[in-house]
Amino acid sequence: MSAAPRPDGQRAARSVPAAASTTGGDPDAGPERIAESATGLDMILTDAALGPLRRLVPPVSSSLRFTAALARRPRTVLGHTGRLVGEWGRIGLGRSEVTPGAKDKRYSDPAWSGNPMLKRAMQAHLVTAQTATQLVDAAALPYAHDERIRFSVTNIVEALAPSNSPALNPSAWKAAIDTGGRSAVSGTRRLVRDLSSAPRVPSMVEPDAFEVGKDLARTPGVVVLRTPVFELIQYQPTTPTVHAVPLVMVPPTINKFYIADLAEGRSIVEHVVGGGQQVFMMSWRNPDARHAEWGLDTYGQAVLDAMAAAERIAGAEQTGLMSFCSGGIITAMVLGHLAAIGQQDRVASATFAVTVLDQARGGTVGAFLDERSAQAATRASAKKGYLDGATLAEVFAWLRPNDLIWNYWVNNYLQGKPPAAFDILYWNADTTRMTAALHRGFLELAVRNSLTEPGAATMLGTPVDLSAVTVDNYVVAGIADHLCPWQSCYATTQLLGGDSRFVLSTSGHIASLVNPPTNPKSTWRTAPSDVPDADEWLASAHTEKGSWWTDYSRWVAERSGAEVPAPTELGGGGPVLGAAPGTYVFDK
Repeated sequence: MSAAPRPDGQRAARSVPAAASTTGGDPDAGPERIAESATGLDMILTDAALGPLRRLVPPVSSSLRFTAALARRPRTVLGHTGRLVGEWGRIGLGRSEVTPGAKDKRYSDPAWSGNPMLKRAMQAHLVTAQTATQLVDAAALPYAHDERIRFSVTNIVEALAPSNSPALNPSAWKAAIDTGGRSAVSGTRRLVRDLSSAPRVPSMVEPDAFEVGKDLARTPGVVVLRTPVFELIQYQPTTPTVHAVPLVMVPPTINKFYIADLAEGRSIVEHVVGGGQQVFMMSWRNPDARHAEWGLDTYGQAVLDAMAAAERIAGAEQTGLMSFCSGGIITAMVLGHLAAIGQQDRVASATFAVTVLDQARGGTVGAFLDERSAQAATRASAKKGYLDGATLAEVFAWLRPNDLIWNYWVNNYLQGKPPAAFDILYWNADTTRMTAALHRGFLELAVRNSLTEPGAATMLGTPVDLSAVTVDNYVVAGIADHLCPWQSCYATTQLLGGDSRFVLSTSGHIASLVNPPTNPKSTWRTAPSDVPDADEWLASAHTEKGSWWTDYSRWVAERSGAEVPAPTELGGGGPVLGAAPGTYVFDK
């Protein structure tokens, strides 16, 4: 995986195997950290169809290039291997001074440094991991081949960590002694349960840790529209007056909507409603094989249907749109469609949260996605009629094995403990499917980078030209986001024709969204987005304390019309189809 940019705009050192992992499989790592597991939406959609383990074994072409590159550098190879053998000798004699990094929690148990055998195993693994990384660095492969080899080496080295061994991990032995062996029995049961059904990876949260509608997705509201594709939720105002222009939220199409309404005090829906907005949320249906032909046009029309319903209920001629991740791609195409037919004045403002429209800057496209892979992936999903959400979850896990596989391997199986109850990870495990046609549409956009060329993509029969979209837009990204790199999100400001405000939040893909003002560590950066280069923008940006939610509430309020009395009843006098969070959110 490519290195994330540092806050100073320079590239950090390349990612390395387990020895330099920032969490080292820390079972107490925060949910936001653990959830930041991906490295490109297009790549994930490919791997979910073809299988995530396809990249654990690098292609023959990359392996041959790696071997040939090292063969051309015999002195470098001999130098690294010689130092490795020498260090092994010092480890055997008990003279090595190799220690794990301060943040490598895998070896935090005192037994790893106090027990001579465990100390030697730990040190041998650390120096071997470091040498493996050095050899990949020394090969100086072209970007795509480097990414493939590095990914394989990293996963192999992390899997071989002695902390993953039930025979060596001291916490496993202590748990077995303390519980009279019950931890081993419990761990075995958990292992059998997890392997019996997809995704066949350790559970990150217990299936009954939370309840949607009770613990999560609990902002009061009602369902005001139900179609075969989505439900529309209108939330109950909490202020005596509201802005006249309603705000429709378009969630991702590969997860359920409640990442935007996670929990009390951690819900952007709750926050924006508290700012006087009339908020409507689309809740996508979890499709199955019957819906295989639902493509980009189907979902684009759904956004238009939601807008029409919100306008009718609010008695308004305009709607604001707030979209998230893949939902933002669909929203951008809808805006292009409205611009093409002369109706973009229906949109008062547009918000794109962690959304990549320009795939050329996505980083992983050149390394892991090509037309042949995309075609194979779409053929695989076409056979089922959908892309399985459980497979997507498996892909996410193998992209960060230390955090998402081996961390829980030790906790769940070796120690026999239940995983901690994190709301973000519960949402992440509440998987959804993606229709075959939508899967195909997203991959075609990615391979051709269609949204960067006027007319290269269409929505509802009209060509999409994002430069013709002149609606004011708010673009937010996370500086540590590996799924949608912030530089790629910044490129959206250069594609759209309207006035853009770009905000760079802390953390990654999920934590940049679940970022309430009550978080004392929150900061965000902003600067005028009139420079084409993202790093130039960063150099000129200033840092603000607090959450971007507060800034967004102010920004969207300025574009949401006059304040009017809050409605006394929801649904605008039309039928109410049940209480929030509706029924589609419970589809499995």
